[in-house]
Amino acid sequence: MDSDISEELAKRQKEISIAEFFEKNKQILGFDSLQKSLVMAVKEAVDNSLDACEEAKILPEINIYLERIDRDEYRLMVEDNGPGIVRREVPKVFGQFLYGSRFHAVRQSRGQQGIGISAVVLYGQITTGKPAHIESKIISEDIGYMFDLYIDTAKNKPVILKEEPFLTDKKSGVKITVNLKGKYTKGKQSIMDYLQNTAIVNPHATITFQDSDGFKIKYERVWNDPISPPKETKPHPYGVEIGEIMKIAQKTSYKKISTFLTGEFSRISSQMANEILKISGIDPEREPSKLTLEEVKKLKEAFLKVKLLPPSYESLSPIGETLIKKGLKNVLGDLKPSFYSIPVTRKPSVYSGNPFTVEVGLVYGGNIPSDEPVKILRFANRVPLLYQAGSCALTKAVENIDWRKYGLEQKGGSGIPTGPMIVMIHLASTKVPYTSEAKEAIAEIPEIMQEVDLALKESARQIRTYLIKKEVKNKLSEKFFLVQKILPLIAEKSAKITNNPVPDISPVITKIMNILWIDERVEVTENRAKINVSVINYTSDKKSFKLYADYTDGAVLPESIKPFGEYDQKNDYIVWVIENLDPLKRLDLSFELEKIKSDYSETTYYIEGIDPVHVVGAEPLPGDWNIESLKSIIEEVEGDEDGNEEE
Repeated sequence: MDSDISEELAKRQKEISIAEFFEKNKQILGFDSLQKSLVMAVKEAVDNSLDACEEAKILPEINIYLERIDRDEYRLMVEDNGPGIVRREVPKVFGQFLYGSRFHAVRQSRGQQGIGISAVVLYGQITTGKPAHIESKIISEDIGYMFDLYIDTAKNKPVILKEEPFLTDKKSGVKITVNLKGKYTKGKQSIMDYLQNTAIVNPHATITFQDSDGFKIKYERVWNDPISPPKETKPHPYGVEIGEIMKIAQKTSYKKISTFLTGEFSRISSQMANEILKISGIDPEREPSKLTLEEVKKLKEAFLKVKLLPPSYESLSPIGETLIKKGLKNVLGDLKPSFYSIPVTRKPSVYSGNPFTVEVGLVYGGNIPSDEPVKILRFANRVPLLYQAGSCALTKAVENIDWRKYGLEQKGGSGIPTGPMIVMIHLASTKVPYTSEAKEAIAEIPEIMQEVDLALKESARQIRTYLIKKEVKNKLSEKFFLVQKILPLIAEKSAKITNNPVPDISPVITKIMNILWIDERVEVTENRAKINVSVINYTSDKKSFKLYADYTDGAVLPESIKPFGEYDQKNDYIVWVIENLDPLKRLDLSFELEKIKSDYSETTYYIEGIDPVHVVGAEPLPGDWNIESLKSIIEEVEGDEDGNEEE
């Protein structure tokens, strides 16, 4: 009888394809609510487009159109100007799970699972019963091809309902149209939220969104050079598991284990291969495909016993200081922030053999709410992370810092601080350690947590320096007025009363002030602004230095930079080299901006080549900070005020 039951149970067992599995467990991919499903569909399509353009070194132009069909049914169309997909590959890319070129690639990319765009097709198929429509055009052909298809979930294969050529003026690109159920909103964790954040970390892309109600928004590119794609590298021995080693060994074309190690893995030289084989006790002539499980285990153990160079960092493509700054200015300019930190890109590091780097940019002041928790923008491989913020390592890294040291409010010195600040954190890696297949939060890897902590603190010091210098300038404003207006008048009147020549009060002025004073006046006309900068040497010595103007909105007009100076396009600064500015001499500089989004707030100035302790109105360049000295200035000013009150 027991045998009969076993046979009956055996008959009920069925092979389940990966497509069938996700059909019944779509929440694993992030399609777990109507609102989120719509965002995920846009995200997967846009990520594919950005990756394709990046690989082809094309400046992306992506158009998204959302049409409401019924109460909770929408038609989503996403079109790009990428290289297109060759005809024979289109059905597999959109109609087959785990099919793609990036799944086994050891390099940074937005989508590495191979389940993204096919999951969108499947979700639309499940919720509306309608097939996806795909159009593709490649540069080498005069015509494009369109397909209507759905996924056979039992076989994990595409079923083509319709295929035919079409004429188009486009050079190349892909357009996907899919009907799906969803909920369309414009607030937090919406399509708009995702696209806004995507525009920040992809300032080389033009992204346009429009809905069927007439709402339209366009993020114009502010960087006109294509992004260089990261180079693909071989697996690093520290980052491979036993099963992966066995799989590589079965597929390799190398006939000897010695050449297998040097040919299939990075950072293993012939000498290092011999050392690994000696430790593991494996014959160098051994054929890789015949390795036993025990031998592979010994090989893995030997990897960890030798000192290998870290993985090549050519497989990473960080955003970089200039593009982070341009992206933040382009998207957040309407908030009129008073300060953008110089973005921090940490040196690459490694966890479990996987290279990674961390980038941070902070935006402070302006119209950013000061009585709300700081907003955290999380990114992984240039992709926004909108959900599961509380369980993400990037959020926890922010919570672990005592922000009170840097001028923000924070109860108990932990948790998300309160203040007028936006924090942008980007993790770039060949293998982002997501907490789930939905790719919404990053796991707490100690090496990553440490790098995020260091990057945040480096950026936070800039905020603290800015606030200290601002406080210093406010406290010295009264002195500035006294020196500039009152003292010369007193000297003139005293000279008249005593019938003496007007005395030289330069020594008195320099003794009172002993600073380099930098101030600006802004003239705004429609969407243009003229920035007038005054530099006054209130010290007793000649001063030579570099002054950098980091404008917070618009685009600089290089020809407007006067009386000298130049626009550094690479770093997005205006730079003046000032030589031998005499004591009590005033230098007037100016430049103009176009395409400003609103009333211009203020420019951040940086200075190099002079002790920043004796400068008011400009921040020291990173690496030249002296917070304790800046604090001593405030104490000195406060001491002077107390002394004056006593007198």
